[in-house]
This record gives sequence, structure tokens and C-alpha cells, in this order.
Amino acid sequence: MIDGAGLARLAQERAAEDERSVDSGPPISVRNAFTRIVTALTVDDVVAQVEIQARPHRVVSLVTREAVEELDLAVGVTVIARVKSTSVHVDRP
Repeated sequence: MIDGAGLARLAQERAAEDERSVDSGPPISVRNAFTRIVTALTVDDVVAQVEIQARPHRVVSLVTREAVEELDLAVGVTVIARVKSTSVHVDRP
């Protein structure tokens, strides 16, 4: 359990990290990006379902098992969900 004040500090720290990382990395065309934590991960032989809690919204992305392994995704890992139209792209920061 995390108290409200502790959670607020964590959110502020993460926001500051997000601001510092905005200009790093290659340019991208996807504008709607949510840096959040993986809350559920279901992996099959070929495909995987990644769930991310983005404030009041639950973002779900279907990706390949290979992508999960390459990104080293697991519950509790911080990821960036990039949403463009009907596609959700999941990256590691």
C-alpha cells in the first residue's frame, strides 16, 4: 500500500522524468503517449496482451510474444503506450 502523499510524490517524479526524456531519442509521429506501469500481461505462444493503467483509462495492446521478450515486459515495468488512431504502440523508456 502506498499512501496518497507518497503516490503524489511518485507521480510528480515520473512527470519530471517524462519532461526530461521528451527531447531524447529518435523523432516520432505518434503524439498521444502515456508513460505508465504494466498492470497485466498475458502471453501465448505467438501473441501477448499488455494492459496499462493510464490514469482513469485502461489501455490494452496486442503485441507479439517476441516483442514482449525483446522489451523485457513484465507486470510492474514502466512503459510508454503510444496511441495513434486505433493502434497502440508499447515502448520501454
